[in-house]
Amino acid sequence: MKVYIAEIIGTATLVLFGCGSAVFAGASIGIVGISLSFGLVIVGMAYALGPISGCHINPAVSVGAYIAGRLSGKKLLGYIAAQSLGAVTGAALVYAIATGDANFKIAVNGLGQNGFGAGYQAGYNIESAFLFEAIATFLFVVVVLGSTSGAASKKFAGLAIGFFLVLIHLVGIRITGVSVNPARSLGPALFVGGQAVSQLWLFIVAPLLGAAFAGLLYRAGVLED
Repeated sequence: MKVYIAEIIGTATLVLFGCGSAVFAGASIGIVGISLSFGLVIVGMAYALGPISGCHINPAVSVGAYIAGRLSGKKLLGYIAAQSLGAVTGAALVYAIATGDANFKIAVNGLGQNGFGAGYQAGYNIESAFLFEAIATFLFVVVVLGSTSGAASKKFAGLAIGFFLVLIHLVGIRITGVSVNPARSLGPALFVGGQAVSQLWLFIVAPLLGAAFAGLLYRAGVLED
């Protein structure tokens, strides 16, 4: 049970401080600050929770680990359930805090939800959004699996994973707000509703496809020493 509690706490923290940085401080810290917020959460949680659950805090990472042969099917379902619950909890906390501002309107300010198309960030179309999310998640899971492999120095895994997530956000925030994590997308979307929910499928399908491909390469030994 402790591994699932760790995944709930980790994913809730990711959404609280990652999405929260966009909601509470986005105007002052900008894209660089938001990117660092997401990456630094991963660094902190990796060292705090990694010894307990591996600190996946992302269904795409768990699916990649499962396909690579590093996680059982039974645990996979538990991880995804815990991560989803954690993301919803984190989004609820962001919403509860945000409502303390009399000027906050969820329909206007949002909760750091992902999206694409007209009216969202730079207005990138569905094809660009899908391609970015699939490729970015593939590369992210490659970094996760590689930096936690037997041949790697695990002392630096948290830093490698966290700073690579910063890089992904620096490049992709204007495209989709960056998901690479179906749970991270699920939490805010459930509260925002509307377009965030109708577009949620892309932030589930594309990351899982990218993660699955990364897992297959490791399972086949293509990227494993």
